[in-house]
Amino acid sequence: MQLVIGNKNYSSWSLRPWLGMKVAGIKFDEVAHDLYAPNALAERLQFSPSAKVPVLIDGDIHIWDSLAIAEYLAERYPAAKLWPQDIVARAYARSVCAEMHAGFSALRSTCPMDIRQKHPVVMTPALQADIDRVLAIWHDCARVLRGMVNFCLGIFLGWMRFLRRWSLAL
Repeated sequence: MQLVIGNKNYSSWSLRPWLGMKVAGIKFDEVAHDLYAPNALAERLQFSPSAKVPVLIDGDIHIWDSLAIAEYLAERYPAAKLWPQDIVARAYARSVCAEMHAGFSALRSTCPMDIRQKHPVVMTPALQADIDRVLAIWHDCARVLRGMVNFCLGIFLGWMRFLRRWSLAL
């Protein structure tokens, strides 16, 4: 299994399946793709019909979206428990992930991902609205998933331990 990704410092879409697979202990080969190389677009079109990364390659299967990759991995590796087991909690978690995946345009454009740098930010009403919505989502998660404390805490602590190890390696 291969995961083709862009630079993990700048591409949150690439980082999402990479982190999930690492935390879940799923073995894969990482293929780093230089998004800005002269022939980058032609290279991406060889493994991704959208010409975007990330792409998970599992044999003849090519999956070119981070949410689709998460769904595929959850089905292929059920023991990893990538989604809550409870159907209501799982539907809620999927809704939150979809909103995080597709929303927050002001946050994305004003505060692009760059793990190594701090950039000055000018607060706008649109940016504040996105930040407020992110905070509301997390507060709502705490309320809705209250009975899922072990799931949420276990996943969160696993990710935090992994992120700490990874950031120390940078």
